[in-house]
Amino acid sequence: MDRRTFNLGLGAAMSASLAPTASRSQAAAAYTGPNVILVRFGGGVRRAETIEEATTYAPYLRHVLANRGVFIPDMRIAQLDGVETSHAEGTLNLLTGRYLAYRDAGSGFLQDRLEPTEPTLFEYLREAFDVPSHQALLINGEDRPQEEFFTYGVADHYGIAYRSEMLSLHRFKLYKFAQIIAEGTADEATLEDARTQYAALMEADPRAIAPGQSPEVTAFWQRWRGHYGDDGFRNPRGDALLTALATRALRELRPRLMMVNYQDPDYVHWGNPSHYTRAIQVIDDGLQRLVETVEADPVYRDNTVFVITPDCGRDANPLMDVPFQHHFNSRAAHEIWAVIFGAGVERNRILDRPVDQSAIAPTIAALMGFRANRAEGDVLSGIFA
Repeated sequence: MDRRTFNLGLGAAMSASLAPTASRSQAAAAYTGPNVILVRFGGGVRRAETIEEATTYAPYLRHVLANRGVFIPDMRIAQLDGVETSHAEGTLNLLTGRYLAYRDAGSGFLQDRLEPTEPTLFEYLREAFDVPSHQALLINGEDRPQEEFFTYGVADHYGIAYRSEMLSLHRFKLYKFAQIIAEGTADEATLEDARTQYAALMEADPRAIAPGQSPEVTAFWQRWRGHYGDDGFRNPRGDALLTALATRALRELRPRLMMVNYQDPDYVHWGNPSHYTRAIQVIDDGLQRLVETVEADPVYRDNTVFVITPDCGRDANPLMDVPFQHHFNSRAAHEIWAVIFGAGVERNRILDRPVDQSAIAPTIAALMGFRANRAEGDVLSGIFA
C-alpha cells in the first residue's frame, strides 16, 4: 500500500480511528521529563571543518558546547550493503535508530524522496505520553520539500495518529496561499497566482494527509504572516530561517521534542568551497541563538538536552579541486560526530571510542523515559549523570 492510499483510507475511517486514539491519549501519562532539541548539523560536514580544534568553522560548537556535555568525536555511519551517506537517509537513521528503515515515496530526478518504514522518535514519544502534536516538531529547510515526509512512519501500531508537526517554508506557503484564496480580497491577478501556486504545492506533496496542521500551528503561521507579510522578501532564508522558526516555536509552541534540520553546507555541490564553510558558520551562529533562547526561558532552562550531530560526512578526495564537494559513500562520508549536553548528561567528557549513528534515537528515548523498541542501536547509558 502506498502512502497516499494509506492516508486516504485512514481519512475515510477517521471517525472510527480517532475514538480509540483519543481514549489512549487521555490514558497516557503526562510528560514530565526533559525537553530535547535534536539538531541535524546537516548538509553533510567533515570533522575537519567542524570539530577539529585548529580548523573548525564552528567555534561555538567546538570550544563552548563540546565542553558542556559529552563530546563524541568518532561517531560513524555503518558500512553496510545498501546504506548511503546522504541527507534523507542519515536523518531517518537519526529519527528511527535503524539503517535502511525507509522506502521510496516517488523520487524524482536528484530528489531522494524517502519515507520511514519504522516508527520515529516523535511517534514513540506521543504513544508513550500525552504530548500534543504541536509539541513534537520538525523544523525543515525550504529546499528540502522531500523531507516533509518524515513526520511519521508507515508502521503498524504507530503512524499518523502519533505524527510530529512540520514547520517549514513549504508549510507556510500552503497556509498563506490558502488564506489569500479564502479571504478573496486581493485583486484577481493575485488570487489567480495564489490558486496556481497552491495547486503546485499540493501536487508536489500528493499524500492527502489528514488531519491537517493543528490549531496551534495554524495560529503560529497566522502570527508569522502578520510579522513578515506575504511577499517573501522580509523573512530569513536558508538555514537562518530554520533558526528563526525554531526560536519562535520555543516561545510560542513549547515543544517537548524538536528536530532542527539544518542543510546549507550541501550547497558546496556547486563547487564553491565558501558556500560550505560559510554555511557551517551560519549553523554555528544558529546553535548559539538556540542555546541562548533556552537559557533565557525558565520553562527550558535546566530542563533541556541538546543533541547535535550531522546527517552524514563528506568526501576528502585529493583528486578534486574541492575535496569535500560531494559525499559519495567514501570513508570520510561515513565519519561523523556528536555533542550531547544538558539536563541529566555528564559534563566535560569525551567519549573516546567509536559510536554508531544508530545509537542516537535509543539514547534520546532513554533520556525522555520511553523505549525506541524497534531501534537497532545501543543506548549510550554511560553519558547520563
